[in-house]
Amino acid sequence: MKSLKDVKVGETATVVKLHGEGATKRRIMDMGITKGVEIHVRKVAPLGDPMELNVRGYELSVRKADAEKIEVS
Repeated sequence: MKSLKDVKVGETATVVKLHGEGATKRRIMDMGITKGVEIHVRKVAPLGDPMELNVRGYELSVRKADAEKIEVS
């Protein structure tokens, strides 16, 4: 399983599945990250947390803990 956390800066990945439960999964989905959507990793903060993403035409910052719960291909 490859998670969003493993995607390098400048690469684009497609969401395969969301892991996690309840409020965490709901929050990720509310940000527009759903199955089948493409995510482009724009940059990662110097200490590795958070990641800046391009999702559905807007910029989004996601913590590494949340990025681990997003399975991509």
